[in-house]
Amino acid sequence: MYELTVESEFAAAHSLREYDGKCENLHGHNWKVQVVLAAEGLDRLGMVIDFRDAKRFVGEVLDEFDHHHLNELEEFKEQNPTTENIARLLYEKLTVRMPQGVTVDNVTVWESERCGASYRP
Repeated sequence: MYELTVESEFAAAHSLREYDGKCENLHGHNWKVQVVLAAEGLDRLGMVIDFRDAKRFVGEVLDEFDHHHLNELEEFKEQNPTTENIARLLYEKLTVRMPQGVTVDNVTVWESERCGASYRP
C-alpha cells in the first residue's frame, strides 16, 4: 500500500449550537487540513496520484468552506460544524473526486495548533 499526504488550509467561522461555553458564540479559525490518499499500486509514472491533481481536488473542496460561516452551509443546517464533522464531510467530498484505484485513507482537520480531529471510515 502506498500513501501520500497533502496539506492545505482554509479560514471560516462557526458556532456550536447547544454548547455550554464560549464556542457557542460565533468565532473563527484558520483550519489546517491534512489528507492522506492511498493506492495498492502506482500509475505508469510511479505515482499514487500527481500531487498537482491531489492539491487541486483538495482546493476545490476547501473553496466550498473558505471564508464562510459554516453553520449557514446546507451540510451544517442540522448538525454542528464541529471539527469531527468537518473532517467527515471533507472525506466524503474528496472520495467522489478520486480517480479509480486511489482512495482517501483519512482526513485530519486542525482548528488550532494543538487541537484536531481525524476521520477514517
